[in-house]
Order: sequence, then structure tokens, then C-alpha cells
Amino acid sequence: MAVFINEQIRATEVVLTGLKGEKLGTVSRNEALAMAKSAGADLVCTSLMSSPPPCSLVAKGKGKAAAQSARKSDAGRAPAGGGSNEKVKELRFTAHTQEHDYDTKRRQADKHLRSGKPVQLVVKATGAKEAAAAKAVLERLLADLKEAGSKATGIQTSGKGVQVRVNPGK
Repeated sequence: MAVFINEQIRATEVVLTGLKGEKLGTVSRNEALAMAKSAGADLVCTSLMSSPPPCSLVAKGKGKAAAQSARKSDAGRAPAGGGSNEKVKELRFTAHTQEHDYDTKRRQADKHLRSGKPVQLVVKATGAKEAAAAKAVLERLLADLKEAGSKATGIQTSGKGVQVRVNPGK
């Protein structure tokens, strides 16, 4: 979230909010800057997503503090798109995974869940006959991992297989 202060604001008109939070309506940028100067305040704009952008009169010096805190909060924020910045470990199985492969991947999933990371379990199935076997593998995995985590989504069935996301903890 970018914060623009005083002359950094390039819009011709702004929706202005006063020092005490009162709505002052839509005014020209120059008028808003003049009001800020006469009140001994800064004109601060936090969003350019709307037209005209919303701006506020903020006590002198507080505008720069708001800009710095906004930059700091941006550094720790999740990426755009609404997703979490946490990686989900995806473990893939087939409907007919052999026992030693199953055990290895189950241990990997258990390790990830116990370290607090979510896991996406995917079982590929190539046809309708294998879909039932794939779902059985996934249900067995969920039963084996119930101590380390719980399913975040229901079992999702698609044309190529079944999958489920498991979050750490109970």
C-alpha cells in the first residue's frame, strides 16, 4: 500500500476528510493542499484505486509516519491475489502406490504437519475404476495422519484423481 503525501498526490480532485475525521467532500488538489497548509497539516492519500482518490488531513509529521508504517506492513503482507505466502507441500500418490512408497510419503507428510506446515495430498487416478481406489488411498492417509493434522478441505474429486489439503494440528 503506497502512501502519498502533499505534492506527491497527482490527482486533480480528491475526496477530503478533515483532521477530526469529518467528511469535507470532493475538492481540487490545490484547494486540499491549501487547506492542509493553513491547518498546519499534511495531505495524505493512501489509495489511488478510486477516482477521485480518498485523502485525509493529518497532523504535520504524522503523514510521513503513516507512510513509513505502511511500507513496513507491506513487507510482511501476503502477496496480491489473496493467497497466503506460506508454501503448501504437495505429495503425489497413485491409486496403486506400493506399501514402502506409501510409508515414505506418509512420513514426509507427518513431518511437515508436525513442523506446522500444511500439506496437499494428491492421488492420481486414470479412470473411473481407479477413482474409488484413489479415494481409498486418500482416506487411509487421512486416518494415518489424524494425530498430526486435520483436513482443511473436503476430499475433492476431479477427472484425474482426488486431493485434499491437510492443516497442522487437530
